[in-house]
Amino acid sequence: MSEITSSFVERTKASLRETLLDAATGLLAEHGYARLRMADVAAAAGVSRQTVYNEFGNKTALVEAVALRTTAEFLEGIRVRFEAAPDLVSGIHRAVVYTIEHARENKLVAAALGTREGEDLLPLLTTKGAPVLAAASEVAATHYRQFAPAFDEPTANLLAETVTRLGLSHLVLPTHSATEAADMVCAAVAPLINQHLSTME
Repeated sequence: MSEITSSFVERTKASLRETLLDAATGLLAEHGYARLRMADVAAAAGVSRQTVYNEFGNKTALVEAVALRTTAEFLEGIRVRFEAAPDLVSGIHRAVVYTIEHARENKLVAAALGTREGEDLLPLLTTKGAPVLAAASEVAATHYRQFAPAFDEPTANLLAETVTRLGLSHLVLPTHSATEAADMVCAAVAPLINQHLSTME
């Protein structure tokens, strides 16, 4: 296979995958996990049901792929906010605010958090949220070490997972505004950050 042909095949495959993920995202937001059928995803995407199975294997893998793509969209927004932040704590604050506010605008996350049809998606953020937690924590740790090179990898990873878990808790149980939630997260971690950085000077 020539390089041009191979490139075309890869682009086509990527386009098909995105089309299937778009279809699944819309159906999940409307009907939830239990009522999602691979045949409906295929129909919405204009392909055969076998094509969906060939791409993802089963419904669980498809939904996990949707969750990870949605997570990637959030992480891109967080990256932008960290790049504009003057320091680490400000970056964390902006990231938490963005995450909570964007969740209210994201059709899939909003359905999981606020509709009966989508409530069976909630475990993707809680009891079955390991892939989301891992992806978010990994990216966060990278941002933290860019702001604070003195952080060793275990410290950055611990801080990233702590902030991610706190942010998700405020997302799932929203008893405060986005800004208030970010204030609380930063109040919890800022002393630890400052103490660690001062010992490294």
